[in-house]
Amino acid sequence: MDGKLNLETYQKVGIAFLVVVFAGMIGWIYEAVFYFFNFGMTGFYMQGGNFLPWMNIYAIGALVIILTTYKLRQKPWAVFLLSMVTTGIVEYVGGWLVYNLFNGARYWDYNTEILNWGNIDGFICLRSVLCFGLSALLLMYVLLPFLVYLAKTMTRRAFLTLSISLFSIVMVDELYNLFAAHVFNWPNAVDFYKSIGLKYHGV
Repeated sequence: MDGKLNLETYQKVGIAFLVVVFAGMIGWIYEAVFYFFNFGMTGFYMQGGNFLPWMNIYAIGALVIILTTYKLRQKPWAVFLLSMVTTGIVEYVGGWLVYNLFNGARYWDYNTEILNWGNIDGFICLRSVLCFGLSALLLMYVLLPFLVYLAKTMTRRAFLTLSISLFSIVMVDELYNLFAAHVFNWPNAVDFYKSIGLKYHGV
């Protein structure tokens, strides 16, 4: 990932951890804003399945973008186009797997949303991949350089403390809601937020 930046292994790992954290949060914000307008500005709809404002598919997509476009970063148009393709594949495969493994469940359904041109099976549409392509530019030319700057200017201990702490908090939340809540029948994030009156779409 470092190219000519000469990053040490701990810096690359820490950057990857922070990408996971911030990409998941940015994706959560994007969905919160979109669904506010999708439902006619009728209020806030809670997103995702975690207690924290974080969504895993955006974190996965961000890592895929970095791995597939980093060597092309001198060509923003190539980053944009390739990111549209790769994130579209991630989104379609993710939606298809959830649908087929969990008895027709859908975490998103473009059949029922606005601006859904090019909709394929409700799992992907042109608007989504265009937004992901634009987000890839934000990731590669704003967020990633900022994280590289932090890795190079902070002490090793401070940078690892920051990256590992934030990543661990997010992962504890994710693993609790994915597994522990179901295994031990504990309340998950969706149940909790619905119990205090927050709205979800399709849940």
